[in-house]
Amino acid sequence: MRLTRYVVIELKTGKFQPEYAGKLNFYVALVDDVLRRDHHNETIGILICGTKNDRSVRYSLGRSTSPMAVAAYTYDKLPAEEQQALPDESHLTAALDWAGSLEE
Repeated sequence: MRLTRYVVIELKTGKFQPEYAGKLNFYVALVDDVLRRDHHNETIGILICGTKNDRSVRYSLGRSTSPMAVAAYTYDKLPAEEQQALPDESHLTAALDWAGSLEE
């Protein structure tokens, strides 16, 4: 049996903020309303941030009825070979800042 579901992934460059959970919940609800059908499993929301405080995450997601998770990433902890294959952190941040300015 094949399991089918939508996964909403949001990437943030900085520290986790509680309002990010609300926005992710909005996106998950939107996908559920517009795309999800009866044969799909629950939509999952994943938020990836630069850093996170576990207590803030727990309180932010504590009342959520949708399956959501928050994870942190650290560019400098990637293996050296993977770091060389990617743009450096300043270029990634600049690209994300530029993309964000287009939305304003």
